[in-house]
Amino acid sequence: MDNEVSAGSATPSTQTLGHLALGLTLLAFGVGNTGVIDNVAAADAAGLATWVGGVALFIVGLLEFRAGNAGTGTAFSGLGAFWFTWGTGVGGEVTGEAAGLFLLLWALLALTLTAASAGSGLFGQGVYGLLFASLLLLGIASFAENDALAKAGGWVGAVAGLAAWYGATAALAKWPTFSGRAAGRGVTATG
Repeated sequence: MDNEVSAGSATPSTQTLGHLALGLTLLAFGVGNTGVIDNVAAADAAGLATWVGGVALFIVGLLEFRAGNAGTGTAFSGLGAFWFTWGTGVGGEVTGEAAGLFLLLWALLALTLTAASAGSGLFGQGVYGLLFASLLLLGIASFAENDALAKAGGWVGAVAGLAAWYGATAALAKWPTFSGRAAGRGVTATG
């Protein structure tokens, strides 16, 4: 355990696991929406979204709540619920309007997380801000039946996934972040 983490606060390893789960899920979801890989669609990420992005992220969120970190607990639990709901609903018959509304409602959670993470640095606010933009674009694309907007939303989601993955990896490897300091030395990857 990092010496800078006081008793009762969230452990860096729990946050890092959550950021890895979020990053991998966002990356798979985003790339699937871009259409950049033949025969790979966002629906192909449903298993990863359900178990890694949904269940694992939700459990990590509960651990964060238990450790007294309400902000990260809310983020991980809320996003875990999103990914689980999305992953288990893929393949179901829904209208474009229903899918768009679903994505726009969850974009509101991402917007709340973006605002709540003010001051957490590029990885905190950046990942949640990119997630918001991705869900907003995908929601509008679903309403408008616009493939170009859906691809743009996918690319934004993939970049958010890469940023979350890098932040978590930087925390584990003690790599520098854009704040100029090495992660794990008082700087959290995205929380």
